[in-house]
Amino acid sequence: MSRLTDLITKAKAKDADLGRELEREFKALSSRRSFGLNFERHRPENVELPGRPIRKGDKVRILPERGSTKKGDQRLWKVTSFAGKGDERMASLSLLYTDEPEQAEASVADLVVVAEFRDYIYPGLVSTGKVERGEDKPFHTVINGENFHALEALTFTHRGKVDVIYIDPPYNSGAKDWKYNNRFVEGDDQYRHSKWLAMMERRLFVARELLNRECSVLIVTIDEKEFLRLGLLLEQTFPDANIQMVSSVINPKGATRASEFGRTDEYLFFVMFGSASPSPTQLGTEWKVTNDRRASKLRWAELLRSGSNTKREDSPNQFYPIFVLNGEEGPEFHSVGEANFSDDWHEVSPPEGCEAVWPIRSDQSEGNWQNSAESLRALIKKGYAKLGKWRGSSTAVTYLKKGEQKKVEAGVFPIIGHRQDNSIIVDDAAYQPTFIPGTQWRIPSHNAEQGGTNLLKNFIPSRKFPFPKSLYAVEDTLRFFVSKKLNAKVLDFFSGSGTTAHAVMRLNKQDGGRRQCISVTNNEVGADEQAKLRKDGLRPGDLSWEQWGICDYITKPRINAAITGQTPDGQLVKGDYKFTDEFPMADGFEENAEFFTLTYETPVAVSHNRAFERIAPLLWMRAGSEGSRIDKLPTNGWGVVDCYGLLTDLDQAAPFAEAIHGKDSIRIAYIVTDDERRFQSVVRQLPETVEPVRLYESYLTNFRFSMGR
Repeated sequence: MSRLTDLITKAKAKDADLGRELEREFKALSSRRSFGLNFERHRPENVELPGRPIRKGDKVRILPERGSTKKGDQRLWKVTSFAGKGDERMASLSLLYTDEPEQAEASVADLVVVAEFRDYIYPGLVSTGKVERGEDKPFHTVINGENFHALEALTFTHRGKVDVIYIDPPYNSGAKDWKYNNRFVEGDDQYRHSKWLAMMERRLFVARELLNRECSVLIVTIDEKEFLRLGLLLEQTFPDANIQMVSSVINPKGATRASEFGRTDEYLFFVMFGSASPSPTQLGTEWKVTNDRRASKLRWAELLRSGSNTKREDSPNQFYPIFVLNGEEGPEFHSVGEANFSDDWHEVSPPEGCEAVWPIRSDQSEGNWQNSAESLRALIKKGYAKLGKWRGSSTAVTYLKKGEQKKVEAGVFPIIGHRQDNSIIVDDAAYQPTFIPGTQWRIPSHNAEQGGTNLLKNFIPSRKFPFPKSLYAVEDTLRFFVSKKLNAKVLDFFSGSGTTAHAVMRLNKQDGGRRQCISVTNNEVGADEQAKLRKDGLRPGDLSWEQWGICDYITKPRINAAITGQTPDGQLVKGDYKFTDEFPMADGFEENAEFFTLTYETPVAVSHNRAFERIAPLLWMRAGSEGSRIDKLPTNGWGVVDCYGLLTDLDQAAPFAEAIHGKDSIRIAYIVTDDERRFQSVVRQLPETVEPVRLYESYLTNFRFSMGR
């Protein structure tokens, strides 16, 4: 039910006539759609937080009894007090959002904390493990938590710092592939599409705050069920971006559907900000564009204009003669004449021993050259213009465009000599061509079955994940935007099986990069598995339940296995990586990764330093997720590690500042104080290259406003 219809229903309950009037006006307004995407912005999701300790003042839901598969009481209660201890602890509850007061008592064990969308959150992180094989490389991070709240947490650590966001959201195909308000959305839900759009829009609003607006890209994959709506949503959310869509074949055999064409492809939306654009890259032979043999050498373009604006009158300044001397070793440039605006150009006399070559097209009509006479003279002098074989009384004239000139000047094509016409001769033996492909991708390695499902089995045998992306498809997609950014920060907040992080590690191995991936997933259990677990008397939060969740059962083991080269059972990963670089999967990667679970703190605990151990990972991530971390409050009032420092006792500012000056790798100095004057006093002692951050004011302020709400 949408938020408006929900409010109308409540109005009807109080005043039937008023409710009917409101409903009539609502229907009239909803029938007049303005141009663009219109959808119901439904009552936002409520998030259950199993395992979170119950506190006085919390909003909670009463769980159904163990062993029941019923939906349970969806109403929200406020905890007003506690009685008893241990397993016998009881909570007194007061019903929220009702005109009729209602009180109740329930066992604390039968309650679950609920975070409403409207609530401010104060996030923390608890480390649940790490793998280190990358020496001083920055860490990839995996966050287990509700992805909207995780995005909010990242606004403190990565606002404006993310170079690429790659997401593969639920496709809303009608299967039980995503939840809304703690329920799986059925295919026959009349609000299915608007619920999906509302869910996506709220997350995209926050993601927008994370992107580097000078040069970054958001990549979203989708299928035919929602691509039209998604395209409009992206245009409305990011009006300043350049948006393009690519169609990619992921299942050449086609997914069989009753009374429909088999689906073979999916779509990728590229939302490019600032100067972002796909970079030409070296593509494997499976990309058909590499069949263009001309691309493997220095490309000489025809000087005679073709295509549009080819007539003399289109560019009269570029109708001029080129005087060519036909020598014994071939034609040579003698000189370039001036633009001719008369009809008697045939009467122009060339210098002695020369022939005049005019821009005459194959149908003998008058055309024009691509360059002005002055520009061509400069090209000839540099050796960037070339003559073809002499054919009777004429010859072809070619030149190097600016892109090809840059390749020569950068040494990509070393000059090893000159021809008789002064055109350069280059060595192209070692050249590897780069390309930007078209918008139709039919690449064998992007097959989701081979590069996704079957490949995943190598890393986590006997464990299944529905429809994982091809590792090579994600790798190729990212390469167009991070090939020149060896320190790129990549975010995937619908992480699933962890393919994006795996692809980033592949890219790092290929070029020695230090790119980082932040993967956000939850520990959701599939619909069928949930029913079985509930029948067994289990609930979310129980260890026997959580072990089957996506993060613990799939994402973390997959990333761990990719780095170490060993399966969760300790066996060497079988098989070899293919395509761009081929090596045994058992070799693993020289990378680091740490796994975290999102926590929810109180502002009082934060401001009084009682939540420092959960805030510490956020401080480390903001400083770059590199090196060691300050996990406990320093006993001497300050601490300095690889990339940041922390000052808790302002009387120790002098030794703190001295230690900061002694390390060039320090990026951030966190200073704990409520006194702005004393904060500025410490700042003046720090290097200008170090970013000062006042704790906990900066942290609390960051989360005191509504993000995508």
